[in-house]
Amino acid sequence: MRVISLLPAATDIVAAVGGSEFLVGMTHECDKPAHARAAERVTATTVCDGPPEEVDARVRELSHAGAPLFTLDADRIRALRCDLLITQALCDVCAVRETDVRTLAATMSPPPAIVTLGGTTLDGVLADVERVAAAIGRGSEGASVSAALRVRMRAVHDRLHEAAAPRPTVAVIEWCDPIYLAGHWVPEMVHRAGGRDVAATVGQHSTVSTAGTVASADPAVVLIAPCGYDVARAADAARTLLARDDWRWARDRVVWALDANQLTSRPGPRLIDGIETIASILHPSLFPAPREEFARLVGRR
Repeated sequence: MRVISLLPAATDIVAAVGGSEFLVGMTHECDKPAHARAAERVTATTVCDGPPEEVDARVRELSHAGAPLFTLDADRIRALRCDLLITQALCDVCAVRETDVRTLAATMSPPPAIVTLGGTTLDGVLADVERVAAAIGRGSEGASVSAALRVRMRAVHDRLHEAAAPRPTVAVIEWCDPIYLAGHWVPEMVHRAGGRDVAATVGQHSTVSTAGTVASADPAVVLIAPCGYDVARAADAARTLLARDDWRWARDRVVWALDANQLTSRPGPRLIDGIETIASILHPSLFPAPREEFARLVGRR
């Protein structure tokens, strides 16, 4: 079995179910598993890193023109002669477009099988784990991983239930300029962590918002988790927001920066780390302090 993963979350899933040795290609953003890093990098981005407002402007420019934000190394992918391509149908801003993958696959001989990740809720993500596992011949391992992740979520629930813990109000910011409210599985993560997301809806796409709209939702806790940022960059982004006049209201709230790559952005096993981390933030008397590489307190506790 020769597998090319075109999404970091898919690489995480393949590794979690014991299929790392099958990976012959992966994205330029894949950072785990360490022993799969010898796999060829077969994607690139057309959006250079920079201030969030510049990144957003470039993304909008390319999207308006119908141009891809991520590119595939078609020659390298053909040369790797994979049996399976794993892609996604969630967000054209976050990864290669499924249509581009299918167009390329149709030119390959023989054409590889394609698995598309599409879960927008935690149940959907866990179903994707099992689908990927089955596709690489690791079906039983996929069921075991999915079950183990559910056990971890249940452990958080049980502790909250036993303590009759109140649910603080929460807003999760996925991008800082313009403001995006985190959608898809993130509101459900907040709920399972013992909070109440007052700004977004489970399963829906992330949405553009304003500081005023977030303020009117009156969150007690604000989590800053810009897509693609590690915790240090997220902390810098959070401090920049709090320095703005339109975010003055948040200076007396609890504000944490999260490593979005590790915790919220990748629809795979890492989301459960995210739930456990958010639970630690919202209920510090019930759970151990979050790991520093995952989350940092930026404002008031």
